[in-house]
Amino acid sequence: MKKSEHPIALESFALIDREIGSHNLNTEEYAIARRIIHSTADFDFKDLLSFSSTAIQSGIDALRQQYPIITDVSMVNMGIRNLVAQTFNNPLFVAVEAAPQAEPGKTRTETGMIQLAHQLPNGIFAIGNAPTALLALCEEIEQGRVQPSLVIGAPVGFVSVVESKSRLAQLAVPQIIVKGRKGGSPVAAAIVNALIHLA
Repeated sequence: MKKSEHPIALESFALIDREIGSHNLNTEEYAIARRIIHSTADFDFKDLLSFSSTAIQSGIDALRQQYPIITDVSMVNMGIRNLVAQTFNNPLFVAVEAAPQAEPGKTRTETGMIQLAHQLPNGIFAIGNAPTALLALCEEIEQGRVQPSLVIGAPVGFVSVVESKSRLAQLAVPQIIVKGRKGGSPVAAAIVNALIHLA
């Protein structure tokens, strides 16, 4: 099932291994951090990742069982779809594409995330751009309407980003969070792709 790595990627991983320095990540956590660093060239991520105790195994199990993967924006979807298609072929959904129009007072991404969460309550949710989508998902989890297999909380930016991640951290759901303001679509995609390789 596992797709072999490109030689350039293997060389990059070897460079990361030499340069990363000290960290407190276990083997699986490091595999995720290394793929993020490969995607971003930013070693800060080794200190920004937070994993709940069941996050990685829950994500692996959900991938193997072909649970759907829900992303907030198309860029995250584009970053994972080739590897997904070559491995477990999980159904892919994009929140912003699920909502042609936003509900009053909400963004399209937020509206689509709520719709998809109701339709696919046990999916893997990977959020790399929109904190509004993460906040909306947290609300659905808090209300007991959704129980995701895994939530990847990696929105990037300044407005509501830290708040959305802090809210996710309070929930009893398998989760991988990129702490602080950093994150982004390439980071969320890298986390999913790393989990696929681990699976």
